Amino acid sequence: MDVIRHCSSFLLPSPSHAAGTDGRPTPAYALVVLNQRLPRFTPLLWEHAQVRMCADGGANRVYDEMPGLLPHEDAVAIRNRYKPEVIKGDMDSIRTEIMDFYRKLGTKIVDESHDQDTTDLHKCVSYIRDSTPELDKSNLCILVAGALGGRFDHEIGNINVLCRFSDMRIILISDDCLIQLLPRTHHHEIHILSSVEGPHCGLVPIGIPSKSTTTTGLQWDLADTEMKFGGLISTSNIAREETVTVRSDSDLLWTISIKKP
Repeated sequence: MDVIRHCSSFLLPSPSHAAGTDGRPTPAYALVVLNQRLPRFTPLLWEHAQVRMCADGGANRVYDEMPGLLPHEDAVAIRNRYKPEVIKGDMDSIRTEIMDFYRKLGTKIVDESHDQDTTDLHKCVSYIRDSTPELDKSNLCILVAGALGGRFDHEIGNINVLCRFSDMRIILISDDCLIQLLPRTHHHEIHILSSVEGPHCGLVPIGIPSKSTTTTGLQWDLADTEMKFGGLISTSNIAREETVTVRSDSDLLWTISIKKP
């Protein structure tokens, strides 16, 4: 079975986009900003990304909160510099004056208010998949800022997007942690950047129970272990080694804490 290698190098300043920490090419990053409080490192994610999108009211967050993340710079200059290429969603949250502001700067506005069967994040992921020929889809990683916190049903909807696009690498990010899907179709090697993430982590079966999950590199490794809701799930584990490996017969959610500065 093929191996997917994961690394949270988007949490580090990058002097070069030529290669990742393991010598492989750095992923092509796309950033989607949702309508929750911006993580403190959003400017860093923005600089890593080749495409930046706001999902509906996420545009309000960029306009309102980005100057507060860069307090030593001029707020007007920040708002003009941190301009999303696209704003997409059902447009029930974005303020009219914010939409007008970004439209005048050249942002593309995609109103999909006719579609009430998918979430704004789903709409943005579909756009990145289908309408961004400049991105290398074979090495694409979608970073989603503001995906956690707030209403629980919104969080579950965002996690559902991970499952609906299981063939794409999508990472949900908050100030406190990240979440991504580890598809059962592959084995996984996770490179732990201990300077910015961990040690607390977890593995949670999603969709169906896991009859067999095996890991290395954790404080409490799993050895052909069954996991299911109503039984054992691996929460409050500890990343002990620089590399964590995961093999499972079900899709798993991987989560790891992000360190405070």
